[in-house]
Parts: sequence; C-alpha cells; structure tokens
Amino acid sequence: MSITSDSPTANRYLVGNYAPVEKEVTATDLPVIGELPKELNGRYLRNGPNPIAPVDPATHHWFIGDGMVHGIRLRDGRAEWYRNRYVGSTQVSQARGCPDIPGRNWNNTPSGPNTNVGTFAGTTWAMVEAGGVPVELTEELETVGRNDFYGTLPGAFTAHPKVDPVTGEMHAMVYAWAEWMDHIQYVRVGKDGRVNRTVDIPLPGMSMVHDMSITDRYVVVYDQPVLVDLDLAFASRFPFRWNDEYGNRIGLMPREGTAADIVWIDVPVGYVFHPMNAYDTPDGKVVLDVCFYDLMMRDDLQGPFGDSTPRLTRWEVDPTRRSVSVTTIDDAFSEFPRHRGSLTGKPYRYGYCANADASSMHWPTIKHDLVTGERQVFDHGPGRAAGEPVFVARPGSTVEDDGWLVTFVHDGNDDSAEFAVIDAQDFGRGYVARVKLPQRVPFGFHGNWCPDRK
Repeated sequence: MSITSDSPTANRYLVGNYAPVEKEVTATDLPVIGELPKELNGRYLRNGPNPIAPVDPATHHWFIGDGMVHGIRLRDGRAEWYRNRYVGSTQVSQARGCPDIPGRNWNNTPSGPNTNVGTFAGTTWAMVEAGGVPVELTEELETVGRNDFYGTLPGAFTAHPKVDPVTGEMHAMVYAWAEWMDHIQYVRVGKDGRVNRTVDIPLPGMSMVHDMSITDRYVVVYDQPVLVDLDLAFASRFPFRWNDEYGNRIGLMPREGTAADIVWIDVPVGYVFHPMNAYDTPDGKVVLDVCFYDLMMRDDLQGPFGDSTPRLTRWEVDPTRRSVSVTTIDDAFSEFPRHRGSLTGKPYRYGYCANADASSMHWPTIKHDLVTGERQVFDHGPGRAAGEPVFVARPGSTVEDDGWLVTFVHDGNDDSAEFAVIDAQDFGRGYVARVKLPQRVPFGFHGNWCPDRK
C-alpha cells in the first residue's frame, strides 16, 4: 500500500483517518467498557472506501476506493468478534492475483460496492450506486459473489434503497452513467429478494442520483445539478461535476404510477446526498427533511466537503401548486441522517445526524426533536469523531426514541477506534457501552444494524 495515514499528500481524502488500512483483521472476545444491552443480538456493519492498490493523490476521488466492510458481532452482552473484509470485485481480484468473483457483472464494472451494507430477505448485501450490482456477503463478511437479486435485476442498483416498514418491499432509484445517459430507473424488490417492478424515468441530463425517498403515496426522485462530465470521464477521473445551468427539482411519482405521472417541483439550487425521512401530510403536501449543500463538486473534485457544508433543511412541497417552502432545522454541519426505520416514509418526531465537520476531528452526535425544535448533543470528547448514528429500537418498544444509537468513533488522540452504544433517550447518561477495536476504522459511508433472525 502506497498511502498510509501519515503520507504527505494534497488529497485530504487519503490522509489521517481517511487513509486506508492495510490489514484484514479478525479479533474475538473483545473487551467491553460499560455493559452492552443484552437485547443487542446481531451485527453492526459499515461499508466504506479503502483502496487496495496505489492511487494518484492528484486525481483520486474518495468515492471510488475499493469497498471494505467493518463489522462487530454482539450476543448476550458480549462482543464476540470484529472483522474487516474487502468487498469482492474484479479490481480486488486483480490486485490479489486471483480469479474474478462469481456472478453477472451486467456492465463489466471493475469496482465493487463501497457505500452501504445491510441485510434484506435473509441476505447480507454490499451496495453502491452508478451501475454496480450488489455483492452478497456471508455472516462473517466474506464475499460470496455478485447477486442481481437472483437474476431479476435488469441492470443497475443503488447504495440507498428504502424499505417500506408496512409492505416489507425495498424501493430504489438507480442510475448507470455510462450505459444510461438519458434516464434512470425505479426498482422495487419484494420481500423474497426478487425484483417485481421497474419504471424507466427520462431525465434531461445524467444526474448523480445518490438517494431517494418514499412516502405512503409517492416515490421521490432527486434530479440535481451534479452531472456527468465527459472531460473528467475521458481523463479517467470521477465523472461528475457541478452544472450551474441545470437547476434542481424533485419528482413525485405515485407508488403505482409511471414516469408520465410524475409531478416535478423546482426546489432551491443545491445538492442533497441524504434525506433524513419524508412523509405525506393530511392536506396533501409532502415533507422532505434533507441535508442540503449549496454547492457540490464545483471546485473540490476529490470528494464532497470542499465546496460547501450541509445543513439540515425541511422542504414542505405542495404538489398541486408545484411550490415548496423551506425551513432550516439546523445550520450546523449535518450529515449521515438517520431515524427509526419503522417510520420510514411516515410522520416522525426524532432524527439523528453526525456533526461531521471535515475541518476538525471533533464530530459529536446530534439528536433533533422535530416537533419541539430541541437539539441535543452527545459530545464524544476532544479529537474524537463519531460517524453515522444508526438507531436500533428496543425490542417491543412503542415509544419512538426508545432504543440505542450505535456507531464507530475514531479517536484522533491515539489513532484508534471504538464501537459505541448511546441511549437515544438519555444523552446525559454518557456511553452505555464502548468496545475498543483492534485497529482504526477509516472514515467511510453507511451501515446498518443487522439483527439475528428469530
């Protein structure tokens, strides 16, 4: 590996805790500080970029590093294991001098999923946007192979599907920039892990459609001004750049509708990687809570944090008038938003963010009461940076915030990492439990709590 955590480079996404780790580690019977809730039986998994081969710091983009999943397994109050494993891909296989992983690679992409990981339909999936097929992993995070939902996925998938808590179906808005330059596709996956509906949606440009939302009535398209740039593509760089002329809009497609049924509404010009949640109101409006950037990838062509910082914003959209009202919920740096999964697409009260300010290594965890406006801060301490706060409901609980937040915390004071459990109802309690990990966990993207199957 040519880049380490202390290598001099002009690329912020290759130094400090953005730098890759070199080893795949397995550690068992990890020491616990505090007491792990015995109800937490399962795995916390998180995916992120970790280049396996040397990269050019001048042109490397954070989003294209090889995927690596970090995971911790809990059972009956014990931390049974920590593992980190590369997600298999053509590129990883070549670097290791071994045959390609099995499974249909519909667009012959060399890279693998590096953005999200979770369980659905009894399977562990690593996921990425822009055309890549999900990769199936074992319980122990070894690669099984590409899995196109058992042969039912026609092409691309996404890193950000949404699971409807009522139907159990998974919804996705997907793009494949080199193959589909004039449309994206809505994909719905049944509880059996097989695709049961697709809708092609024409777009005027090939937008970087990173995420989507669902409500009871709609699936939501984010058509934003970060577009394919052929000059970057031909230079073998990350092929997306800000476009001043494109505008910004959302599309509301009825759940069983077609592209012709979409209601398009202009929203403030900017970019959203991650919505927190969305829902319908009784008077026919749609509420979208999003982490909103004024600019994205105009000047910083190596990652997301150089042009502007995100703030938590509420868009209340009127589909009849095709208008939107805007409210800033939090001006502070707000990213990696989460909420209670059983309320996906439904009215909700509490949301959680990482205050992941790239200019510092002090990243607290934020809880928002979206009814009262109260903002609570869990401070992890000087030099300590917490990632995406994943909410895990207490089994059988009916109170929305009755549960825990779980995340990885990087300690810049000694370049180490911990798995942390926080009481979502009582930040003042301090950590419920911490598990020291055997190596640092580089800053990455998304993960999920994967409970044991009953």
